[in-house]
Amino acid sequence: MKFGKDFASQMVHEWQEAYMDYNYLKSLLNDILNFKQKNAPLPEVAATPRGSLRRKLTMCKAFSGLQIRYNSFKGSPGRNNHEDEVIVVNPMQQEGSEGHYETTLLVSCEEGAECELLFFRRLDDEFNKVLSFYKKKVGEVKVEAVELSKQMDALIALRIKVDKISFGMQSAQVMDPSTIENTLSPASVGPIHLSSSGRSHMEAIQEVEMTNEEILEEEAIQEVEMTSEEILEEEARTGKRDTTKMNRMGFRPAPLEILDHVEINIEPETPISTLRSCIMTSKSHLSFSKEELSKAEEQMKKVFVEFYQKLRLLKSYRSLNVMAFSKIMKKYDKITSRKASKSYLEMIEKSYLGSSDEVSELIAGVEATFIKHFFNGNRRKGMKYLRPQAKREKHRVTFFLGLFSGCSLALVAAIAVSIRARNLLEHEGRGQYMENIFPLYSLFGFIVLHMLMYAGNIYYWRHFRVNYPFIFGFKQGTELGYKQVLLLASGLSLLALVAGLYHLDMDMDPKTQSFETVTELTPLALVIVLLLITFCPLNILYRSSRFFLIRCAWRCLCAPLYKVTLPDFFLADQLTSQVQAIRSLQFYVCYYAWGNFRTRSNTCQESSIYPILYIFVAIIPFWSRFIQCLRRLFEERNSMQGFNSLKYLSTIIALVMRTLYDQKRGTFWKIMAATTSGITTVANTYWDIVIDWGLLQRNSKNPWLRDKLLVPYKIVYFVAIVLDIILRLVWMQLVLDFQELPFLHKKAFIAIVACLEILRRGMWNFFRLENEHLNNVGKYRASKSVPLPFNYDEDKSL
Repeated sequence: MKFGKDFASQMVHEWQEAYMDYNYLKSLLNDILNFKQKNAPLPEVAATPRGSLRRKLTMCKAFSGLQIRYNSFKGSPGRNNHEDEVIVVNPMQQEGSEGHYETTLLVSCEEGAECELLFFRRLDDEFNKVLSFYKKKVGEVKVEAVELSKQMDALIALRIKVDKISFGMQSAQVMDPSTIENTLSPASVGPIHLSSSGRSHMEAIQEVEMTNEEILEEEAIQEVEMTSEEILEEEARTGKRDTTKMNRMGFRPAPLEILDHVEINIEPETPISTLRSCIMTSKSHLSFSKEELSKAEEQMKKVFVEFYQKLRLLKSYRSLNVMAFSKIMKKYDKITSRKASKSYLEMIEKSYLGSSDEVSELIAGVEATFIKHFFNGNRRKGMKYLRPQAKREKHRVTFFLGLFSGCSLALVAAIAVSIRARNLLEHEGRGQYMENIFPLYSLFGFIVLHMLMYAGNIYYWRHFRVNYPFIFGFKQGTELGYKQVLLLASGLSLLALVAGLYHLDMDMDPKTQSFETVTELTPLALVIVLLLITFCPLNILYRSSRFFLIRCAWRCLCAPLYKVTLPDFFLADQLTSQVQAIRSLQFYVCYYAWGNFRTRSNTCQESSIYPILYIFVAIIPFWSRFIQCLRRLFEERNSMQGFNSLKYLSTIIALVMRTLYDQKRGTFWKIMAATTSGITTVANTYWDIVIDWGLLQRNSKNPWLRDKLLVPYKIVYFVAIVLDIILRLVWMQLVLDFQELPFLHKKAFIAIVACLEILRRGMWNFFRLENEHLNNVGKYRASKSVPLPFNYDEDKSL
């Protein structure tokens, strides 16, 4: 793989604008090469005597100040090494230009030097851009490191307070426990600060400093240094504090009095705690409970992981850019036959980008602190938590995917042949079957189709480098690939098709009439199996992904009692396209609880409660999105969330009007349904294209699209816009009772239009996440912010 492609594949995509523009600099070098080839000596010049041509070239280089040392000069004593310099790179000392570098080309008088001047001017711009971005990010992580140290001070003090650590029977006899508690302080994380030399380090970030694997070994720890507990024990026994040992071990004590200046900041995790926090206006204070400590520790683990990932991204950013500058300068030397790379790379090495070790020191300090304080010195477990490994592609996934897919296609063909051979489309029981059995199995079709669309989305997100795991907040290494999703979809389709074919065969075979109850219970058994797999607590079948889905679904149902995150409202949007699937679940309850499934008769729909429930269950996902938008409106003070809530409210009204028209009929209800449906269709279509996708921007570089596009073919976006409008109108036509196809049953027609809505949602998903990814790129957001467990009261601490 060429370096340019490798460079693009390894860069942090959210920071892509801050990386060195390798391709553009390479194009400038190609211009230099083309110029040299066009102005190369004519063929007849080659016939010139060899020695004569060499003398002319040597004189030209000497006149331009580019005389290269030949072997005869290398051994000359006192010879100045600057004779072969082609460029001079000087740091600018003007006010406000600290860290700004400018290159002077010493061959500007030569023919074609304009191209080289342009190259170095752009090279300086790129280096200054990279240097400025790196300095900015390093400054941010140093500020975060200081705050992280303060958080660890509070956490360790809280541990001592909660656990009520006793320093042995002798300590209790020498000093009163209350005196020990007030006078002794726990080993703490030292602050991350800048030393006088300008380099950062983590001073005493752990109770026992362990920066390498040798010190992590238990024997080395016992032989070389004392643990913090031993020092505290000795202090309790003697009643004196040995600051020499404390300083020699490299940590600074954090007094328990720090707990008087902090407040707990644990985000509510249950609806009850959210309601309690809304009723109680005062901030939460430390109660020194074990539950409080456990939540604070878990939250601090998340903070450490995110901070560590940010440091790793920053380290990768630095190394990739340094390598890119090295590659481009070597390419310049090769094209121009000069020796300029040495001077430029020496400048890079001496600059802040090449000489700063702050990020590496922070990474080592974070690893040591995390391993010591959260995993009792077990480096393997600690690093596994800090740096989870990406999932390896397993051959059995591909094997079972092919097996299940092939079997599913064979079953579809078998069902089609069975229907055709038995002429079931003309059977007298066709209407009863479509009214009672078809809605039961259509549920699985809706789910499988949505999973197929999601698998396609994952494939294209990865292809166009959309960072969907970061956007959705998946834990690193647990996100599903498109093959895993396809495996689940093909497995579910195989189960549903086997049950459907079995049901159809048992229903039509006269020999199995005595098994009518078992036959009718087949769809219910399949739903129970699906629910058992979904809620299975065992670590099988992608448990982390299943529980993530369950968690998001629960938060959607409990809106607005949870803080709204992108996975929550994204899932709620998916559910708005599964109205027919939700109504199929309602039909399961109706058919098996209220109806007489043994005789395939369903009288629950004649009840006065059923039409109300029919409306209620359909508006649940839209109501969830409406409430989520209101909460975000109050929290973020973003007026767009208010308009978005009005959009979902109009959709709810339109859905109610359409359902009432379908139930009651009449001109009045038809006018109301048509009016509300028209308004909400226009609003939803506009919001899809302009707000969610970010398209139809007038002043865009790409007319009627947006400035940045991931898909290289613009026609794809225009096709998506047209399809979104058409599919929105198809959904409206169905609920307004337009003329149906004569050879299709009403239930089948409803299922087809529901599938079209799922296809529209799958298309919407890709462009919605593309726009979200580009917004993150524009704001350089490559890591998420995790709330800290403690708030410091600065007034009290002063």
